[in-house]
Amino acid sequence: MALWKDTNSSGSGFASGSVPVPPAREAAPNVSPLPETQRRPGRGADAKESIIAAGLTLEGKINGTGHVRVAGRFKGDVHIDGTLTLDSGARIEGHVKAASVIVGGELLGNIVDAEQVDLREGGRIEGDIKAGSFTVASGARMRGKVEFGWDRASSADADTLTESVITGTV
Repeated sequence: MALWKDTNSSGSGFASGSVPVPPAREAAPNVSPLPETQRRPGRGADAKESIIAAGLTLEGKINGTGHVRVAGRFKGDVHIDGTLTLDSGARIEGHVKAASVIVGGELLGNIVDAEQVDLREGGRIEGDIKAGSFTVASGARMRGKVEFGWDRASSADADTLTESVITGTV
């Protein structure tokens, strides 16, 4: 049964021999997508998400574009042009290089060259972080060095860089 009414045919709501097609939706007002030249693969809402499910343990290396969500356990390095999300109860042992990192579980390793790192409530990081911005929720834990707010050109000059050492419970 169709959820719409086909006004072009009479009777059953279907033209004979045709497959019902839903009516076209109107475009959202005041929304203009980025031109193709400004889009980066793997970062947009249209990028695919790969999931390591809870109860699953994997060992290896993850490389590529798109988003990765870890609900289980992964041992190895992750290098993606997208968002890495560690759900509560998840664990990664390895170094991470991603555009955005959200930690609600446990990360044992360094995060390098991230635009944004979000350490959520109950999340835990043991390792160093180099990111454009770093957000820490109440109840999160971290042990390691943090460098954030520096662009890549100024972070190359390590002598002028001030490092913050964070240990304990936030």
